[in-house]
Amino acid sequence: MVVFGGKKVHQIVTGLGGSGLGQLAVAVAVSFLVRIFSAPGPALLPENDVDDDVPINDGETPPSTGKVTPVTIRWNNINCSLSDKSSKSVRFLLKNLSGEAKPGRLLAIMGPSGSGKTTLLNVLAGQLSASPRLHLSGLLEFNGKPSSRNAYKFAYVRQEDLFFSQLTVRETLSLAIELQLHNISSAEERDEYVNNLLFKTGLVSCADTNVGDAKVRGISGGEKKRLSLACELLASPSVIFADEPTTGLDAFQAEKVMETLRQLALDGHTVICSIHQPRGSVYSKFDDIVLLTDGSLVYAGPAGDEPLTYFSKFGYHCPDHVNPAEFLADLISIDYSSSDSVYSSQKRTNGLVESFSLRQSTIIYATPITLDDLSKSRKRISKRSVAKTKGGWWKQFRLLLRRAWMQASRDAPTNKVRSRMSIASAVIFGSVFWRMGKSQTSIQDRMGLLQVAAINTAMAALTKTVGVFPKERSIVDRERSKGSYSLGPYLFSKLLAEAPIGAAFPLMFGAVLYPMARLHPTLMRFGKFCGIVTAESFAASAMGLTVGAMVPTTEAAMAVGPSLMTVFIVFGGYYVNPENTPIIFRWIPSVSLIRWAFQGLCINEFRGLQFDHQHSFDIQTGEQALERLSFGKSTIRDTLLAQNRILLFWYCTTYLLLEKNKPKYQQLETTPPDHSKPHLKLEELNPEQVDQTHEAPEVSQVGSDEPLESPELDPVGSFILEGL
Repeated sequence: MVVFGGKKVHQIVTGLGGSGLGQLAVAVAVSFLVRIFSAPGPALLPENDVDDDVPINDGETPPSTGKVTPVTIRWNNINCSLSDKSSKSVRFLLKNLSGEAKPGRLLAIMGPSGSGKTTLLNVLAGQLSASPRLHLSGLLEFNGKPSSRNAYKFAYVRQEDLFFSQLTVRETLSLAIELQLHNISSAEERDEYVNNLLFKTGLVSCADTNVGDAKVRGISGGEKKRLSLACELLASPSVIFADEPTTGLDAFQAEKVMETLRQLALDGHTVICSIHQPRGSVYSKFDDIVLLTDGSLVYAGPAGDEPLTYFSKFGYHCPDHVNPAEFLADLISIDYSSSDSVYSSQKRTNGLVESFSLRQSTIIYATPITLDDLSKSRKRISKRSVAKTKGGWWKQFRLLLRRAWMQASRDAPTNKVRSRMSIASAVIFGSVFWRMGKSQTSIQDRMGLLQVAAINTAMAALTKTVGVFPKERSIVDRERSKGSYSLGPYLFSKLLAEAPIGAAFPLMFGAVLYPMARLHPTLMRFGKFCGIVTAESFAASAMGLTVGAMVPTTEAAMAVGPSLMTVFIVFGGYYVNPENTPIIFRWIPSVSLIRWAFQGLCINEFRGLQFDHQHSFDIQTGEQALERLSFGKSTIRDTLLAQNRILLFWYCTTYLLLEKNKPKYQQLETTPPDHSKPHLKLEELNPEQVDQTHEAPEVSQVGSDEPLESPELDPVGSFILEGL
């Protein structure tokens, strides 16, 4: 913890802020920095979310040893609706869904686009983004206990794989282990742990390859998906959620990823994934499936041939040599090719939904639950303890600083482009303002050159930051949600790691431009010129972080950042004199980093210059030129302090925005189960009991001009129902 004495803080504030509003701004910034540096370590669990019936382990979470605590998830009467304020209508995303996921089994949630697959997966994983327009209700149980999700370790593999592109696969896993598993201290133990994960997820061949991104080719899409799995497997989660794990992959890579999930299920994990339309070999890996259409349940139970047998009782037979997944997708999809096809397909799906609801109970899986399963699933386990870091804040800072430095220093394509653009801009500006003299016309030339130099430096730093940070923020939000580190060490490490590289480009720009334009030819003035543009570059980068933390996407950041900078350019001191600025806009020049950089560059250049003159009204000295710009009473020290205040302001604002905009998830409103009906379960289908008397056309014929209804069947029919 950083401790400041009252007298020392007062000296710092007085030195940086001068007086008045400046002191107030610096005082606020210093208080936030103290809070950042002295922030406690990350906490994984809020105290009010802990199940009182679960014993608490005061020790640290042990590393994975291959043993997985079995978790059975049951959900009942899950409803999710989205209200529209403009039309005052309500659209149901999920409608009265029930089901079960068991350890050691791979459950796939299938259905056409827009059927609610990802919504259901997010509800089960507790990852449904919060919104005042959403209403979520139902009953969710873990090992027979409601609302005890935080007592178990969950893993969530998102559809989009985001990593630091310049790190290798091995470095990514090693740093994740150091940040999350704090009781693995020795390098040998950590390397062994990483090697086990690499073998388990099939990443040995690409272990020392950079992850890569759109700019630099790295590992393949399937390998990125398996790397996501490896990062989530660090703490041996009991349940693994995967959102569309095969999206964007070719057939071979998709099967490899699903084989990895299948193997994880065999190792004792409860694996739940959403998937659109898998190939036949992938479908054969599923143990259980849930079929959804328009948010309603069409089938839930064992995979394989059982769904085909079930739907054959309604006259829908899967043709020979046809992928069952394709047959099921065609069966429960709505055909929008014509009004007749919409009517017939809608009628078919409604009949299937209603037929399954007659056979649905609070436990809908056909595989019976044995006493051994119940004893395992109800086993009392220790909750995931709050992470207790060794070294605390400084250990996090050291690890994050190393990662940020590797990411910044290895990004050769970006660094090459930025260096070339800096040199090219300097050459262009230097050619336009080639070797300015001391004539009266050179005064305007000097002002114009210094203004475009300030604008070019700020825009280059801003666009680079807003183009990168929104994606990096998604990674940081994900890691912080796991409790890997707190926000203070991350921001401070990012600032220090990017400072040397960020300073290199303004220095290149100044080293080329200064002699070409023949600005004030002294080494001291050249050093001050480079210092001013470097400080402006840092302030612009900090502003880019704030914009990236404020908006949701990179595209939005690229729109907001330059627009905000344009306002600062207008009030940058060259186009509008500060004394002529309207009162309501007087505050903008004081916060414009363009204005302070331009002011410092003008003071550095004009002070002490003598110009050629022929008339008495001509400008004879640089001081007179500064007076016309209203810069005569300022010093370079004032401009540098103002830039530092702006830098602190943007960093503190970024910190507050990242804290405020942490991902928030919709809470499930628990609804009591309906006890008016007997508690039933469905047993496995007996082939001899399947009624084969119903004949109907194939699925391909269902969308014809003569729509078919699902035949009305006896609610008991081919199933044997038992009361529990």
